Amino acid sequence: MSSLKNYDAFFSLIIFSITVLIVTTTTAAALPIQNPSSNSTHSTQINSNSVLVALLDSHYTELSELVEKALLLQTLEQTVSGQNITIFAPNNEALERQMDPEFKRFLLEPRNLKSLQKLLLFHIIPGRVGSEQWPGHGTGTRTGSVSHHKTLCVDESDNHLPLTRGNTGERIVNGVAKVTRPDDVIRPDGVIHGIERLLVPRSVQEDFNRRRSLASISAVLPEGAPVVDPRTHRLKKPAAPVPAGAPPVLPVYDAMAPGPSLAPAPAPGPGTGHRHFDGESQVKDFIQTLLHYGGYNELADILVNLTSLATEMGKLVSEGYVLTVLAPNDEAMAKLTTDQLSDPGAPEQIMYYHLVPEYQTEESMYNSVRRFGKVEYDTLRLPHKVVAEEADGSVKFGSGEGSAYLFDPDIYTDGRISVQGIDGVLFPVEEVKEKPVSKVAPATVGKVVATQRRGKLLEVACSIAGSFGHFTSCY
Repeated sequence: MSSLKNYDAFFSLIIFSITVLIVTTTTAAALPIQNPSSNSTHSTQINSNSVLVALLDSHYTELSELVEKALLLQTLEQTVSGQNITIFAPNNEALERQMDPEFKRFLLEPRNLKSLQKLLLFHIIPGRVGSEQWPGHGTGTRTGSVSHHKTLCVDESDNHLPLTRGNTGERIVNGVAKVTRPDDVIRPDGVIHGIERLLVPRSVQEDFNRRRSLASISAVLPEGAPVVDPRTHRLKKPAAPVPAGAPPVLPVYDAMAPGPSLAPAPAPGPGTGHRHFDGESQVKDFIQTLLHYGGYNELADILVNLTSLATEMGKLVSEGYVLTVLAPNDEAMAKLTTDQLSDPGAPEQIMYYHLVPEYQTEESMYNSVRRFGKVEYDTLRLPHKVVAEEADGSVKFGSGEGSAYLFDPDIYTDGRISVQGIDGVLFPVEEVKEKPVSKVAPATVGKVVATQRRGKLLEVACSIAGSFGHFTSCY
């Protein structure tokens, strides 16, 4: 009996030991494992007074969005935890309006994430460089001193950012961007300087140029669908291919869709308009040339913002057509009244009268008017034409008070688009001669009765009867 009790006690001890072992193992598995890596993770946490938090909460919203899209927050947090940083932040206008839309699309594509990261890291220096540490500060000569700083960019070719001073003492980054807001944001772990434009590393620019050239080479030109001849019920033979650079088959008026605001129609089919030219880029270049030239901002604003003429002109040039723009300057555009611009489609109609579907330069137009006296040029405003003649050693367009002289010749000439500056706004002859109707007493228009035409035989009979006194008149 005692042996049985000993056996029960021994069995209970074994069960108790197994239970304690299971509980201990479960508790150990539930507890987190403390290792050096976890301590390092917690050490990278930044406080609310960090320069990164200030950047995300600042007025540089476009730059903050790019940093988040580039997945650089964790990298920058690790950098700030170890040392101070200096951020050169472009303003929102530089990233939203002044940046090329094609280049912005390139940066935001998922496959170009590395290029976006290089671009943003090129704006950050691992170290604190305030306005007082700028080269040339406190010296007699402000210009000429240059200091090179390494950036967070990985590539060795883009790992140096020069800081200089301009002729008037302004701070310049990378030789192109002026510092507009020095020491804009100051925090214990860094400083932010506001700059006027984006800094583009050489490697990112080369990647963009390479992708753009590959896209233009690998583009597939659309072809028209096969056409069946209704008489023979067979496929029509495709037209002979048009060589590159050849003039379009259709006239410019057939390439424009009818309507109050004319728009270029798509290519009619195979053999016509294969877009051998980049019209959009050429139109963009000549509009930028107008802005840099000065005095033609109103015309550029009408072409880009008030109307869709810039896009329409780009499509026409891409189809192979050529254009000459008679560009009124700002003084001439300021003379336009509200009545002249208030009608629907009025800005488009005014501009269409200044677009000549020919390629003319100052020399060609002056030689023409010298030789032929008066020359009529077709315009995109059918059926009106603009008349040119020689006057005072220059070319004069129009006649009377509505005339304009060639003021700034050959502002832009690239072989497809020619821009000639004039000092007045042109209107068709019918509109110039048209007078407004008086609101006080409208003039009464007499009733006009058309003379009836009779046969020759009846006229002879009437004349004979009149000679005998039977009729005084046959009319």
